[in-house]
Amino acid sequence: MTTAPAGRWRRRLPDTATIAAGEPTLARRLGRLDLTAMGVGAIVGAGIFVITGVAAAEKAGPAIMLSFALAGTVCVLVALCYCELAAMVPVSGSAYAYTYATLGEGPAFLVGWNLLLEYVIAGAAVAIGWSGTTVSALDSLFGITIPKALAGGPAEGGVVNLPAVLIIAAIVAVLVGEVTLTARITKALVGVTIGVLVLVVAVGAPHIDVGNWTPFAPFGLGGVIGGAAIAFFAFLGFDVVATSAEEAREPRRDVPFAIISTVLIATLLYGLVSAVLTGMVPFASLNNGAPIATAFGALQIGWIGDVIVIASIIALTKGLLLIVYAQARLMFAMCRDRLLPYGLAATGKRSTPARLTLLLGGLGAVIAGLLPIDIVVELVNIGALSAFAVVCVGVLVLRRVEPDRERPFRTPLVPLVPVLALIGCVLLATTLDVLTWVRFAVWVLVGSAVYFGYGRERSTLVGG
Repeated sequence: MTTAPAGRWRRRLPDTATIAAGEPTLARRLGRLDLTAMGVGAIVGAGIFVITGVAAAEKAGPAIMLSFALAGTVCVLVALCYCELAAMVPVSGSAYAYTYATLGEGPAFLVGWNLLLEYVIAGAAVAIGWSGTTVSALDSLFGITIPKALAGGPAEGGVVNLPAVLIIAAIVAVLVGEVTLTARITKALVGVTIGVLVLVVAVGAPHIDVGNWTPFAPFGLGGVIGGAAIAFFAFLGFDVVATSAEEAREPRRDVPFAIISTVLIATLLYGLVSAVLTGMVPFASLNNGAPIATAFGALQIGWIGDVIVIASIIALTKGLLLIVYAQARLMFAMCRDRLLPYGLAATGKRSTPARLTLLLGGLGAVIAGLLPIDIVVELVNIGALSAFAVVCVGVLVLRRVEPDRERPFRTPLVPLVPVLALIGCVLLATTLDVLTWVRFAVWVLVGSAVYFGYGRERSTLVGG
């Protein structure tokens, strides 16, 4: 394997960021539609059923439409940077692999470390959310009551959050099979979710009262930006497409298409749904965990509430499936590079990272089953924003140091697009709470210790 000159700046050049003979590999079985469905499935999930109301009520008011547009614009700019590097480095690892090829091994490890934090916490939180929603639905729709001892961890007066553990176990069972099974299930769940959102827009649009859009931006420009920082959480997941690059049949062509399509579809759906909700009822009434059900409650259409509850469960299931999928592929890349234990990267006869899927699924099940996860959206966001910012810098650096490298997809208007994307990431990050930055700093310090104490001397770049 050819690398850049050894020393402080150890990196793997883009055209050699491939898999050496004898290394574990993933099967290339995903097409353009599969990748797009997985991206949309990762983004258009439970967030749209919750975040819209909170962001509108607490941050932006009816201008939440602009907040989603701003967050979507930042994501489109970042996605354009992702596309250039994804086409050049079509392997698992997403931002981790791209940073390895541009800024070097140390920064790449920290990017992967931060994304792992994002995925693990988000996965556990989604599992607990799935449990709460499902337990409530079973009670209200079917009269089935789950004992409190089995519906929450010790801190919540129970013994174990059994539904959360069981849904993670089911997700792991799907993911250890062939990736085409995951893709088929994802496409089905995405279709149902989008169908429900189209129903929300179609049924709600005739009931819009434009008076509810006045004042349009009650919290001013700062509220729009703050709303965008919260709304940004709803866009996290498009990098799942990039994480899937090693399993794409035509990664240099299909991955950029799927990334851009994913962000544009999500932006359109979020904008339409937020416009309908804030037009149907005063925005302050949406400050709860079920804003869509709240808005439709006044229409006296009982069945729509039941549909929304079921759709929320489907969205949570789909989101959890893709979170666990992505975290296993990310850690697979880091283990194969020997920055984390290499033995975990082994693949089974189905060419999937079964060991990592079981390990991370087990970790998520323990967290979701025993602990009261009260992790704010901001902690997940900061891990993603840091990774996105590094990708933008990576495009700029590689254009400067390797200007003649083949680029199957070229980010347009360089350096303008990467710089604007970087500014957008920084702008959104500045709205996050100070405690979030403290937690993030502690996690980075732990990651630095792992890298210098373990990974650096075992890296494939030094023959580890």
